[in-house]
Amino acid sequence: QVQLAESGGGLVQPGVSLGLSCAASGSIFSINVMGWYRQAPGKQRELVATITSGGLTYYADAVKRRFTISRDKAKNTVYLQMNSLKPEDTAVYYCAVPRSFLGTTVDYWGQGTQVTVSS
Repeated sequence: QVQLAESGGGLVQPGVSLGLSCAASGSIFSINVMGWYRQAPGKQRELVATITSGGLTYYADAVKRRFTISRDKAKNTVYLQMNSLKPEDTAVYYCAVPRSFLGTTVDYWGQGTQVTVSS
């Protein structure tokens, strides 16, 4: 079992930056890929970004060149730096352990953290 704990959400104005963190605990030796997903009101949960243990990254088109995923293996923590935030980035953001780099199947979810982008 893997436990994931997100932090760093909040209410921000459009155009600013915000960072999220996710600390993993438990059977962390089994983790290869980690990722971030989000779910906006009335929409399906969607993949935001993934990162492998080797540092390979994948981004959804909507966040490319604005968001950066990174990982500190020593701290068992994955980060999501979000720049130039837009109102359409408003969602609950979930940390997750997907089975693969493309993130189609997820084995573990965090509890989620709310990000609201509004003026």
